[in-house]
Amino acid sequence: KGSVGASGDLAPLAHMACVLIGEGQAKVDGKVVPGAEAMRSIGLQPFVLGPKEGLALLNGTQVSTALALAGLFGAESVFAAALVAGCLSLEAIKGSVKPFDARIHEARGQAGQIAVAAAVRALLDGSAIDPSHPNCGRVQDPYSIRCVPQVMGACLDNLHHAARVLTIEANAASDNPLVFDNGDVISGGNFHAEPVAFVADIIALAVAEIGAISERRLSLLLDPGLSGLPAFLILDSGVNSGFMIAQVTAAALAAENQCLANPSSVTSLPTSANQEDHVSMATYGARRLGDMVRNAAVMVGIEAMAAAQGMEFDRSLQSSPLIEAQFAAIRERVAYLEQDRYLAPDIEAMRAWAQQSTWPAALTQCLPSFA
Repeated sequence: KGSVGASGDLAPLAHMACVLIGEGQAKVDGKVVPGAEAMRSIGLQPFVLGPKEGLALLNGTQVSTALALAGLFGAESVFAAALVAGCLSLEAIKGSVKPFDARIHEARGQAGQIAVAAAVRALLDGSAIDPSHPNCGRVQDPYSIRCVPQVMGACLDNLHHAARVLTIEANAASDNPLVFDNGDVISGGNFHAEPVAFVADIIALAVAEIGAISERRLSLLLDPGLSGLPAFLILDSGVNSGFMIAQVTAAALAAENQCLANPSSVTSLPTSANQEDHVSMATYGARRLGDMVRNAAVMVGIEAMAAAQGMEFDRSLQSSPLIEAQFAAIRERVAYLEQDRYLAPDIEAMRAWAQQSTWPAALTQCLPSFA
């Protein structure tokens, strides 16, 4: 904390750079030690800086960019988990796969939407559940099921745009002044992190929507009028609460993420006697992504756990190989809920499932880090 994302991430970078020159403090094996001792612990002596090197260490967007990249990578994992959870929910309620027909999405032409619909088709390929109810009358499932390509596709497009901007920024000269080959020393404003601030905001929007639509599918699963499943996904729901409170938790986190998703880039406050009269606030915008990703992972994890529960009420038919593999992975982490039990460990296990980085190629091939 302590950077407004302009004139570089001065305060956070100064704390890091202090250690390099033997000043300040750092943690070594969990213990706070002086900067010089921290350097010696990794076999180095404190650096002696030459001309311009102090400015180069302080006057850039590296903290904002690193935090935004961490948020992007976290968003990718939760995005993949949410597509799996959505497919599990679709199978649990015996929903229609017709809305994922490639022709629908090609008619609109949005790249992310097309990619998400293709990923869902690949995940569900080989399922025996969908062909078992061709005339069930489920022409129009609720939007949280039917519009997964439209919503998640828009999120995916935002993540791709963020990845392009952050790749450039991670390789950029963002300090000031800049020294060029002919000896020119030119003062400019590359330290202003507006590009990072904007993409941090759109990553935040994507993460908020990934969690929001997941929470809506979770709510659908618990409603017997919409899902056709036992109320709150448990037998004898008059005695057992089932997943009722887990959905309350997801709703609370969805609301929290909606607040956190408010744009940071428009909250400029002047500093330095109005010399720095417009700033980006990129550092906070990027830092809050960590909390948002974790919140979304809890929501998506709860949905996946609930969807697996929903599938248990009719195991006469198997889903696709990819979805059955994910079902089995969930069951390795959490057991079927026969009656009420302490769910916090299960929710934490599913949060970790949603934040893993190992997903089927059908999912990873559409993510920016794997493109």
